[in-house]
Amino acid sequence: MKTALVTGANKGIGREVALQLAKKGFHMFIGARNRHAGRKAAEEIAKQGGKATFLEIDINYNESVTGAAHEFAKIVDHLDVLVNNAGIMMDGDDAILKISDDLVRKTLETNTLGALRVTRAFVPLLAKSKAPRVINVSSGGGQLTGGADGWSPAYCISKTALNGVTSQLAAALPKFAVNSVCPGWVRTDMGGRNATRSIEEGADTIVWLAIDAPQELTGKFLRDREEIPW
Repeated sequence: MKTALVTGANKGIGREVALQLAKKGFHMFIGARNRHAGRKAAEEIAKQGGKATFLEIDINYNESVTGAAHEFAKIVDHLDVLVNNAGIMMDGDDAILKISDDLVRKTLETNTLGALRVTRAFVPLLAKSKAPRVINVSSGGGQLTGGADGWSPAYCISKTALNGVTSQLAAALPKFAVNSVCPGWVRTDMGGRNATRSIEEGADTIVWLAIDAPQELTGKFLRDREEIPW
């Protein structure tokens, strides 16, 4: 059975990706730091016929991440797909010159370093897959080509940096497919009710990269299953 880990899978896009992959026959690992929410999401997926296991993980801490990899390895011996979905948006539409160092630091800690930490910890398990895939959930706000327009600058900077992590990981892991995804403006807790896309639409390219995209597609930034500029 194929296996997949989605971080931040207790709600929003992460939960939808986990549900869709479970329906496709994956053994899903529901990564979340909130035990109650994570277990509830896993139970709900299981009720719909999927195989789901809660995995406690706080991507801000190396100890938690390495501990999660250890627990994962007790259950299965390989990982086929890693979706680095967990992320935060702490700033509003404040000008870049007004945001605090602390806010930028916290945002980078989660959105950029968090994805790198998780990937680093799970590479040995991914290496045991016949077709390992890493998918980093980024944002169009992180694009250097027309991406920055003043909204949530700390968040956007963290996603620019995450795209840099994607590019570096793709170079370091030539047998892996490592890509960034812009899901678009999605109606989640983060995106808000006025967002233009449904959660299903936001999850679509991530699920496609997990299952159907060519393995040789790597080191790219994608939206709607098409490559977009960094």
